[in-house]
Amino acid sequence: MLSQDSRQPQAQIVYFSHGGGPLPILGDASHQAMVNFMRRLPALLRKPEAILVISAHWEEKVATVLGAPTPPLFYDYYGFPDEAYALTYAAPGNPELAQRIVALLNRNQIPAGIDMQRGFDHGVFIPLKLMYPQADIPTLQLSLLRGLNPAAHLALGRALHELLTENILVIGSGFSFHNMAAFDWQGNNAPDSANDGFQNWLIDVCTSQISQAEREQRLVAWEKAPAARYCHPREEHLLPLHVCAGMADKTATVVFDDYILGKRGVAFLWG
Repeated sequence: MLSQDSRQPQAQIVYFSHGGGPLPILGDASHQAMVNFMRRLPALLRKPEAILVISAHWEEKVATVLGAPTPPLFYDYYGFPDEAYALTYAAPGNPELAQRIVALLNRNQIPAGIDMQRGFDHGVFIPLKLMYPQADIPTLQLSLLRGLNPAAHLALGRALHELLTENILVIGSGFSFHNMAAFDWQGNNAPDSANDGFQNWLIDVCTSQISQAEREQRLVAWEKAPAARYCHPREEHLLPLHVCAGMADKTATVVFDDYILGKRGVAFLWG
């Protein structure tokens, strides 16, 4: 069992953009602001005893947790230099915590299971190589749910609420702008009023002093936000935020607002 403190929540929750494949590690200039942020982020956090990552790059029929004691890496990208496939991140798993998360989800009427074979995808190992290069913190990954229902992902987060009493870092690893056709791969950071509209909407929803019920209603109806489908033709990179917001049950703080791949992206911290 991880350490607990009944006086106040100990878990920390962050949603951020993890960049384009291995490019942040390969020195791509358009990721420099993100790389700098990732390297500074641990200074804003207590060192966790475990990390739970909800990555945009894993979808399952039921909520699924990696359960291997030493998960491998899953190089879920293609067309990069050989060095992108030689990256390592030997963080241990945490089978005991994986079992408890599955039990917690099941108690909250969310079907869940454990995958003993799949490895960490790049939504996990790329940011964690920047944040915690020693790879000494037990790490788990939780899948998204097929169908990408926003209400279901808020409920997934709410079902994890009990973990707030433990010294866990929960990471929603996605991208607040994810239109592959619109990225500027040269990183020119050209003005984009449509993207600004959506990023500003996200900031308003996540940081305003509104009720949690209203926040969740707005997140369920995210497609009504300005330029929503321009920023997210498919929403798998947005929904890790829903899990984080559902679990946190309070307002967030903006901890990143800058350009990645020529487009503005934001990150939020709860805790």
